[in-house]
Amino acid sequence: MDQRDTLEALQQQVVQRNPAEPEFHQAVAEVLDSLSPVIARHPEYKDAKLLERICEPERQIIFRVPWVDDSGTVQINRGFRVEFNSALGPYKGGLRFHPSVNLGVVKFLGFEQIFKNSLSGMPIGGGKGGSDFDPKGRSDNEIMRFCQSFMSELYRHIGEYTDVPAGDIGVGAREIGFLFGQYKRLTNRYESGVLTGKGLGWGGARVRKEATGYGAVYFVHEMLAARGDDLAGKEIVVSGSGNVAIYAIEKAQQMGGKVVACSDSGGFVYDPSGINVALLRQIKEEERGRISEYPDRRQNGADYVTDSSIWDVHCKVALPCATQNELTEKDAQTLIRNGVLAVAEGANMPCTPAAMKLFREAGTLFGPAKAANAGGVATSALEMQQNASRDSWSFGYSEQRLKDIMIEIHRSCFETAEEYGRPGDYVFGANTTGFCRVADAMLAFGVI
Repeated sequence: MDQRDTLEALQQQVVQRNPAEPEFHQAVAEVLDSLSPVIARHPEYKDAKLLERICEPERQIIFRVPWVDDSGTVQINRGFRVEFNSALGPYKGGLRFHPSVNLGVVKFLGFEQIFKNSLSGMPIGGGKGGSDFDPKGRSDNEIMRFCQSFMSELYRHIGEYTDVPAGDIGVGAREIGFLFGQYKRLTNRYESGVLTGKGLGWGGARVRKEATGYGAVYFVHEMLAARGDDLAGKEIVVSGSGNVAIYAIEKAQQMGGKVVACSDSGGFVYDPSGINVALLRQIKEEERGRISEYPDRRQNGADYVTDSSIWDVHCKVALPCATQNELTEKDAQTLIRNGVLAVAEGANMPCTPAAMKLFREAGTLFGPAKAANAGGVATSALEMQQNASRDSWSFGYSEQRLKDIMIEIHRSCFETAEEYGRPGDYVFGANTTGFCRVADAMLAFGVI
């Protein structure tokens, strides 16, 4: 059986062992698709069954989360934590609170996290968690009661040397505060390093909330620079209007680009003058409103569009920063036809496999999520460093550390692709680099 047959057999095994988990199947297939030349060069990986081992989580935790809403009614949600791989360090990955969360989604996110964390160069393993709880429309007290119930089970599985959660969709500084307060209450320990994404007044790190969006833009800059180009004067489209999108817009415009569109679940705003980040932040972060309010408050001819895709907007750089599988094959065709130069995934796996294939075949610069959005978890690891040393770094120093990490991620992906005869293929470079670092650590530990 040759390498390709081996990988296809493993993919079939993953599907059979993990039925009805399409997102996880997709994430595994995307990594395995890159690894034939790696296994040919490193037969020791195959002999030690590292591929099979890395596709199987070390631990999967599912638990009941009962809580009482403001009307006094008992509600029941389901909580998850998948501790996927600890070869490089304690499990590290966010918590997502959203109705779409199920075991397959958490496993897809955790599997991606293994390689993203590996690429960051920081000593952290991969994990992910969350709940099907929807914080949208809930009062602060309801969210507090939910978070306290969630942590009442989760606390026994985490710790600064074991598993360090952070935020994700639906989990921001408010939720992290409630979660940390309950952890502190239950353990009687002020263990700052057990959660990241904390407030600055109680162990948080500067640049953490900006890091994923900033990092994605730094990665795009490096891809363009490798071709002798830059962001200056280019029109950019960013999907989403949450934390990642807001700070991607901010950094892109600081670097000379013009972001002309962003979106939420209802539609998108097109602002040919360039998105006003301060107004967007006020609506989305301070008021927790909808971007449909943006045009009236902007008063400059901006439009709110609900009857077409944000990817129909002409741009040279596209940054999908909303959610998984949001950018389809049809969207990719439109972007390529409109002359897009670079696409970088700010969200986790926002491009479908067909869309990724089209970008790669067209020669479009494509930064996969595990590389392009690694800035968030890298800065979480920097927060862990500061917590361990009881230190707090300046914004400027923290941002420079983030920038240096993203430059190094780009360099390693670029050079690995070149080494294997796949120049410019950042998907291959990211998958191969991330996998080999984890695989070498697993080999060193023996069969565990």
